[in-house]
Amino acid sequence: MSTPDLHTPPQAPPTTPDPTRLRPVLPFRLQGTGSSRGISALCVLALAGLWWLSTTRGWVPALFLPSPQAVGQAFIQAWQGQIQGGEPLTEHLKWSALRVFGAFAAAALTAVPAGIAMGVSRVARGLLDPPIEFYRPLPPLAYLPLIVIWFGIDELSKVLLIYLACFAPMALAAKAGVRSASIEQINAVASLGGSRWQIVRHVIIPAALPEILVGLRIAIGFGWTTLVAAEMVAATVGVGQMVLNASNFLRTDLVVMGIGVIGLVAWSFDLLMRWVEARLVPWKGRV
Repeated sequence: MSTPDLHTPPQAPPTTPDPTRLRPVLPFRLQGTGSSRGISALCVLALAGLWWLSTTRGWVPALFLPSPQAVGQAFIQAWQGQIQGGEPLTEHLKWSALRVFGAFAAAALTAVPAGIAMGVSRVARGLLDPPIEFYRPLPPLAYLPLIVIWFGIDELSKVLLIYLACFAPMALAAKAGVRSASIEQINAVASLGGSRWQIVRHVIIPAALPEILVGLRIAIGFGWTTLVAAEMVAATVGVGQMVLNASNFLRTDLVVMGIGVIGLVAWSFDLLMRWVEARLVPWKGRV
């Protein structure tokens, strides 16, 4: 009777994998990250092509949608001042920018401290939160007559209307940003002997800065949205007034051109705010 072989065959030593044949492992990325500039460019080109095609083929009457050529001609006429009122486009844009950015700067200087105060003090929150939450959902046209009655038809009423439109989103964004500061950071500074002002300055404000910048971007959009309503108040110059005046004469090409100018200026400022945000809060979305 034969006995089984109890000896196992020797195993070959493990081989080292060839580095040139290894498949690289891509780093993990969250969904939605990455550049979308190519998609945005294709979208803009597609919309422009559809606009040109619909006006060239006559699918939409020129009174409702002028052609790109007509809008370009209206831009040249406005730039040279050959429109109703006789003021060039640069003059209209200058006055509109002064109103919007002046009101935006005044709102930023007052709304951001007010929002931070609401976030760190229950007294400030109790005093400021009710009026802000009351007027925030109201459209600017609703309280425009009251502003005209109180402050007249000068520049103050126009700037004040845009100021109120910008104030609420800035204040609420700053208030929400205060909650971004963790209690561990606050306790760490307090344990080292930091005062209340030092905690606000070195912990709360840096933590709230991303939310504050988002609030600024939203507020400037509200400011340009309210511009047309503000320039309804006895304005003789301004992009919003130019658009309203052109609509009275059925100059749809001039209306579309004015809307495009407002959109491009607001978009350029938003891109500037994104650049500032990337420089001031580079840690946003990474921690």
